[in-house]
Amino acid sequence: MNEMFTIPYPYMVQTLDQYYGVKTRPQKKTAIKTQMKQSHRIPRVYRKKKKLSILIATFWDYPHTGGLSNYIKTLSEGLKRRGHKVDIISPNQFPSAKVKKLRTAVVPLLKDFFRDRYGDYNDHILRNNRLMFIYEQMLQKMNLGKYDVFHAQDLFTANILGRFNRIYKKPLLFTPHGMFTFNRLKFHIFKKGSVEEAYYKKLEMKAIEYSDRLIIISDTFRSPLMKLGAVQEDMTTVVTGIDYDAKTGLKKKTPLPKNKIIISCIARLGPRKGHNHLLDALSRIPANVLDHVEVLIVGDGERRSALEEQARKLKLSMVSFLGKRDDVPAILEGTDIFVLPTINDSLPISIIEAMFSGSAIIATDCGGIPDLIRHNKTGLIVEPGNAKDLARALAFFIYNKPARQRAALNAKAYAEKYLSSETMIKNIESIYQNTIKLGGKS
Repeated sequence: MNEMFTIPYPYMVQTLDQYYGVKTRPQKKTAIKTQMKQSHRIPRVYRKKKKLSILIATFWDYPHTGGLSNYIKTLSEGLKRRGHKVDIISPNQFPSAKVKKLRTAVVPLLKDFFRDRYGDYNDHILRNNRLMFIYEQMLQKMNLGKYDVFHAQDLFTANILGRFNRIYKKPLLFTPHGMFTFNRLKFHIFKKGSVEEAYYKKLEMKAIEYSDRLIIISDTFRSPLMKLGAVQEDMTTVVTGIDYDAKTGLKKKTPLPKNKIIISCIARLGPRKGHNHLLDALSRIPANVLDHVEVLIVGDGERRSALEEQARKLKLSMVSFLGKRDDVPAILEGTDIFVLPTINDSLPISIIEAMFSGSAIIATDCGGIPDLIRHNKTGLIVEPGNAKDLARALAFFIYNKPARQRAALNAKAYAEKYLSSETMIKNIESIYQNTIKLGGKS
């Protein structure tokens, strides 16, 4: 018997009904419906086999610039090297003409649905429902039954695959790369008590409910995930690993000044990376000390002009903005002190790269960073947004070469032991195999 699923999802309608004080009632015939076909359904029987067919799903474009894209690339390539078959699904793979046609059809229906039920519609929620609907329609055309494992990389694909999984009953893994609702409340993208908070929080809770196991990238995720319904025994921490090649980009190596301490900051020039706090911190260090320092800011983004103007006003002539580069490992090889003054992050790949490179690291107490950088051992941890604290840490490493070198050696040793892609892939592969043995949720 075919199973009918409505868009918006029934549990999201209930959440919105509760928020708006609407008595839950049967949806009108105008509600958009998606029929989940079972033509590819397979019995819930798993043969013992060494190699797996794995579906990795992301709600964001892939490939793309950023940590999530790097994570997916490292994971998929590593699994393929171990003989597994891996497919990656992302929205930019969907045929643009088909997406446009679906968008044109579904948006008016969604607007009518929300207006009829609540008197108006919320732009955030309308857009998200539209994107999830289109993603679901694309998956509808795929043979999901051929996969042994589903691995969702965000709350949205966890919800979408979770609904399909009522038919396919595959092991569903979920890796949250950040706390979606919490971070948007923290940075005032959503207001506390808003309909957006209620809606996205429910999606996060349902993603956890649908998942057989959560593969988390940092232990710092445990407490907030438990507040959303996760339990300790269903979470496994696997810290992100990378393939670090120090030779990458050496032919294009940036000429670095000799007899100077090189400080680098490699991150997108966006408001959450805290570059303004780095520039503020540098302005607090005596000028005669900075005469022996060169600061390289690598990356691009919407804040570049404002940051260049800030550096000019603060007379920080030792700061150079290099823009986006393809020789980051080469720059790191020449770096003495790596700084990431982020005010919001999960587990930045740039820090891991800096650890492998043998740089002394200064970073903030954000997300999973303290899992990587142990204060006064593998680097220095400072308070996010505290320029005074950051200035003290910079001055300490600038003045104290033995401490700087010791921290760099400790960080490199830790990275080589725990943060290789091989270690990460083996751990995740083991989780896949063990979850298959236990079977997916019924």
